[in-house]
Amino acid sequence: MRRRWMAATLGAAAVAAALGQAAGAVPSGSSSAGSGAAADAAQATAGAEATYVVLYDEGVDAASARAAITAAGGTVIAENGAIGFATVRSSRADFAGRINAVDGVLSGAARNTSIGTAHLGGKRDPADATADLAAATAPAATVSGSRNRYVSPNGPRAERDDPDAPDAPDAPDSPDAPDAPDAISNVEPLAGLQWDMAAIGATAAGSYDRTTGRRSVVVGVIDTGIDASHPDLVDRVDRARSRNFTTDIPLIDGECDTDPDGSCADPADVDEDGHGTHVAGTIAASMNDYGIAGILPRATLVNLRAGQDSGFFFVDATVNALTYAGDIGVDVVNMSFYVDPWLYNCTANPADTAAEQQEQRTIIESVQRAARYARGKGVTLIAALGNEATDLGNPTIDPTSPDFPPGAARTRTIDNSCIDVPAELDGVISVSSVGPSLRKADYSNYGIEQTDLSAPGGWFRDGFGTATYRTPANMILSTWPTAVALDELAANEGELPDDMISYCGGGVCSYYKYLQGTSMAAPHATGVAALAVSLYGHKDRGSRGWTLEPDAVEAILLGTAADRPCPAGGVQSYVNEGRPPSFDATCVGTAQRNGFYGDGIVSAANVASDGGEFVS
Repeated sequence: MRRRWMAATLGAAAVAAALGQAAGAVPSGSSSAGSGAAADAAQATAGAEATYVVLYDEGVDAASARAAITAAGGTVIAENGAIGFATVRSSRADFAGRINAVDGVLSGAARNTSIGTAHLGGKRDPADATADLAAATAPAATVSGSRNRYVSPNGPRAERDDPDAPDAPDAPDSPDAPDAPDAISNVEPLAGLQWDMAAIGATAAGSYDRTTGRRSVVVGVIDTGIDASHPDLVDRVDRARSRNFTTDIPLIDGECDTDPDGSCADPADVDEDGHGTHVAGTIAASMNDYGIAGILPRATLVNLRAGQDSGFFFVDATVNALTYAGDIGVDVVNMSFYVDPWLYNCTANPADTAAEQQEQRTIIESVQRAARYARGKGVTLIAALGNEATDLGNPTIDPTSPDFPPGAARTRTIDNSCIDVPAELDGVISVSSVGPSLRKADYSNYGIEQTDLSAPGGWFRDGFGTATYRTPANMILSTWPTAVALDELAANEGELPDDMISYCGGGVCSYYKYLQGTSMAAPHATGVAALAVSLYGHKDRGSRGWTLEPDAVEAILLGTAADRPCPAGGVQSYVNEGRPPSFDATCVGTAQRNGFYGDGIVSAANVASDGGEFVS
């Protein structure tokens, strides 16, 4: 049992003494020559400088925690006082172990390596639409691979408007006034390609007929960034409140001089991967007679970049993005990533070393504290459930962890005590993926304990026996950064790839991409959650914002979702779609709640028509 009362009284000298004993320091008067303990201690100090994250015990004052870190051989370079969390440098090879030597002050340390990979970034998985298009019959096992990065930002850039100004058609009115039905009768030029919006009723005859949202409803996108110059996003992104919590790392992101700005420090309104921009468009692409429209076309987006260009997410960036979201009054946050270096984080897995177990415990608790903090500040948290075609209630192996640094992965046995972070954290709404047929997509994770909702995420192989089978039309079309698109064009000898569309209007051209994955399903739930806030929320006391308590938002989402029963017999086979029997999935539960669809498929139309009755 931890003796937390020690934190208030344990001084730096006592911490240092305890750490010295733990590290095998030689007692006063002993000779260091030939001493095994001394030799071990000396070897432990002879490491290259590395970066760690350190979690404080709850209730510990920051001064005591910093003293313990210093005594352990670390230097604090950043601190998150909201949850008791620090980023630390140390050259001691045994630094993480020393952090745990004094009870009652520090909960644990973890290498500051990636704690998340955007589900379509960093490595190939069964939901990687580009790879599926290139090799539709390839086996579904996750394999290593790198995502293409763009190196030259050529092409048109739309004029950037003030994101806080009211939309032009509504200038005489309050920017918080919901649109009148006669103001949203238009249909965007590419709306016919958005089967996903029709499936959830985000259409002119559905939720748009009630409202297209409020500018004071703020949605945070924790991802690889948002290209705020895209014509469908240029008036949606609040640059003033957007933040980039990352710095490019050449080992995984490429050399800094290949970036458009020639540096490793990217602005907070760019996306050099594409994943975050795609997510953002689904949520809130503008209704502006150009391209597509999102679920809530008048909502405000805040770019909370925690993902590297390569798609990896580091623990300090993710934690800081979550706590910042709570501090600035974000209403809903989308998290379409999962935890690295461990695909599944386990607290006491026999297949892991003691140090690895401690690292995973630190990751789980750090992100859980940040999620708890954000939700306590009024942020509804929504996450993608993952693309490993796994019943998360009965996972058996993890073949990809740890996936950082490159080459470190091994296959390890796991069980249901291991969790997907952030999808399986308390207070997070987790979303599985369906295709146009509304069946669970073959790649989507599932589980009666884990699945809260389902939503359109695309499924390239849907529509077996029809003309759409294995076509991009089965996937989700959304906004794509121009420079990333141009890089893909160059790689394709100037031809548009099958999964990309170019649209021009008003003298401006831009790009849209088809993707699939639970990463694409989660923002549909996020957009519908923001719709609930817009319709049934209230003014946030002490600010100009609009808010609705996360418990109420969750009740609306679950209560209005369209019920979807398990398939007949309970087993969904994907053999017709070209998948091996190992993809067969067993659905457990009722029509009202089951492991494939949770409480049902999110419905913007239902929220707009009767969601208010579910507000507690």
